[in-house]
Amino acid sequence: MSMTVKKGDTVVVIAGKDKGKKGKVLEVFPKDNRVIVDGVNIVSKHKKARTQQEQSAIIKKTAPIDASNVMVVCGVCGKATRIAHREIDGKKVRACKKCSASLDKEYVKQTKKEAKKNVKAEAKADTEKKAEPKKTQARTSKTAEKAKTAEKTVKTEVKTPAKTTKTATKTTTKSGAKSTTQKSNAKKSEN
Repeated sequence: MSMTVKKGDTVVVIAGKDKGKKGKVLEVFPKDNRVIVDGVNIVSKHKKARTQQEQSAIIKKTAPIDASNVMVVCGVCGKATRIAHREIDGKKVRACKKCSASLDKEYVKQTKKEAKKNVKAEAKADTEKKAEPKKTQARTSKTAEKAKTAEKTVKTEVKTPAKTTKTATKTTTKSGAKSTTQKSNAKKSEN
């Protein structure tokens, strides 16, 4: 089985207990479809002393993880990407799906200029897309502010000979329609 991840690639873990960690691939096992990534999937091994001169110890080392749990990080755009295959000078080369840069070191220089142009074009498109939602958010917040200023709270007070108490609070909108009447927590005075 051919693997798209090779020794020396920088990868990011996309599943498992170490999700989100980045590291360099130290070793590849194509038959088992597993890779060893530096600083990922660290396990503890207990070593027993076999002679009187040896000491018992707990040794921490990296264990292999499945190759499907990692994604290659592109050197040009810096994003985790799937891998495309294309031909350059009659040879099959691994390439980034996002920016079309070569992931194989021998062909990086040939495709680097093209990839940088693609990355800049994508960055411009992303900034234009991000600017549009801000305008719509500003419009919606302005309409919300207008609605708040349109609502007015009217408080009525009833004067009794001994005390002044609040009896009810009425909320009216700009259209003049009365909404629910809420009774206040103040005690009603008995006549």
